[in-house]
Amino acid sequence: MSTTTTTRRPGRELPPLMTLTEAAATRLRALYERGEQGKLLRISVGTKGCSGLSYEMSWADAPGPGDEVVTDKGLTVLVDRRASLFLIGTVMDYETKPLSSGFTFVNPNEKGRCGCGESFHV
Repeated sequence: MSTTTTTRRPGRELPPLMTLTEAAATRLRALYERGEQGKLLRISVGTKGCSGLSYEMSWADAPGPGDEVVTDKGLTVLVDRRASLFLIGTVMDYETKPLSSGFTFVNPNEKGRCGCGESFHV
């Protein structure tokens, strides 16, 4: 009788699904405390633009069955499970420029962006 033992190689630890910069946390905390009190920000990826994918944000009353719950810097953000593979390791930031301000994403999975910055591809 022969017995085969398989030893699993230790897996590489995945980076967190998403993290927040201090600027994003400060802005999100302000939104949660004011007009969006009791709601959660949901981040998803949709098809749009010339590169094919775009970041989408919406408000949710509670996590849904298709949401991953991300907690960073004491804040909770929801990530649509269908977007998880596109977003692993993404850092969400908040930038204020002279003519605009908003959340931005630094995504290590992006292979390129369109010229206007509205969409990306992986």
